[in-house]
Amino acid sequence: MNNEVADESLMERYRDGDAGAFDVLYHRHKGGLYRYLLRLVKNQSLADELFQEVWSNLIRSRERYQPSAKFSTFLYQIAHHRVIDHIRQTPEAALSLDAENDEGDSLVQQLPAASDDEPDEQVARKRVIETIVNAVAALPAVQREAFLLREEADMSLEEIAAATGVNTETAKSRLRYAVAKLRDGLRGLR
Repeated sequence: MNNEVADESLMERYRDGDAGAFDVLYHRHKGGLYRYLLRLVKNQSLADELFQEVWSNLIRSRERYQPSAKFSTFLYQIAHHRVIDHIRQTPEAALSLDAENDEGDSLVQQLPAASDDEPDEQVARKRVIETIVNAVAALPAVQREAFLLREEADMSLEEIAAATGVNTETAKSRLRYAVAKLRDGLRGLR
């Protein structure tokens, strides 16, 4: 299927019975959605579970899909609601989330180093990545979510607002505060 077909058209095709259209949507959005969930909940097994639930919810809601917004807004709105539902059902889970996966490896340790980097460059690169990951993880949840929707889903302020159920000014404020806190936290990298 052509890569230039709009997501909204693909979702309409899927709604109308074209399973191949779903495959294209899944492959286009699986990476960004998974990274969004993982960075939001900071727990690999929980992110895996939520990832599956988001796609299942999308499949169940396909017949009601109307392209009133971008497909990515629709998808991340489902993800946002699923995370909120999980937190409501298990509030202690939101408090105990950490930046490690089930094997105890940090997210930074999972990132491959560039093969042509010298060992000291690999160490420096790892420190920079670790600092960035920690800075994002340290953001308040609503600011982290706004930042991740902007960076992982490339959403506009209006789309972030729609996905999270707030007005545009609130989304803008959350994103502005997130960026300011990240700048402060990353000043030492210059």
